[in-house]
Amino acid sequence: MSDLAGKRALITGSSHGIGLAIAQALYAQGCSIVINGRSAASLARALDTMPEAIAVVGDVTVPTEAARIIAEVSSRLGDLDILICNVGSGKSVAPGKETAPEWQRVFSVNLWSATNMVEAATESLSRRAGSIVCISSICGMEVIPGAPVTYSVAKSALNSYVKGSSRPLAKRNIRINAVAPGNVLFPGSTWEEKLKADSGAVQSMLDAQVAQGRLGAVEDIANAVAYLVSDKACFMTGTIMTVDGGQVRG
Repeated sequence: MSDLAGKRALITGSSHGIGLAIAQALYAQGCSIVINGRSAASLARALDTMPEAIAVVGDVTVPTEAARIIAEVSSRLGDLDILICNVGSGKSVAPGKETAPEWQRVFSVNLWSATNMVEAATESLSRRAGSIVCISSICGMEVIPGAPVTYSVAKSALNSYVKGSSRPLAKRNIRINAVAPGNVLFPGSTWEEKLKADSGAVQSMLDAQVAQGRLGAVEDIANAVAYLVSDKACFMTGTIMTVDGGQVRG
């Protein structure tokens, strides 16, 4: 039996893509799952793959919404064992085109979405010796040519947050780590759009930049997350785990 069996996990931004894959992986290992997103319809479709999971609609970029989500989860399941902060988006303006409103928007989606949830969930997680995983990006680790500067800086800040908060959270008996994915393909992703537009250019980039020469799958990220929240990783906190097929060089 998995050491995750019976644990309670909330995954934000989990109606599709990487977040849904993480929810499904933890569900398969016996976790009680709560999925989250802003669209009730999308969450309902996701629940078809996990009949015993529950869904809580809410926008985690808003602090009061984050607090309400945790309160609802606590009333329905009790305290949490696992929090996965998956909300994020790499869509932004081209480098050099940044504006003050765009900086705020991108930070809200990629940083405040995590800090809001960690703040709201700390008391609950501390009572269960909980574990947090934030989904970051290799764009926060080194300069990735063409990546939006706003996104890269927000993910770099998220990585710093994970490292910096690991010590105070450890005093509350909570571990916090991050997974930094590389280029991941799933329906509706940026890489699906790029493949449709010019698959040859995508493969040329992969051959030149990625050691394994391929795009990642959502399962690659989900498996890393499942490891980090398991007892096998009990001595890991403040770690940024790169899952990118060998793209990052730094």
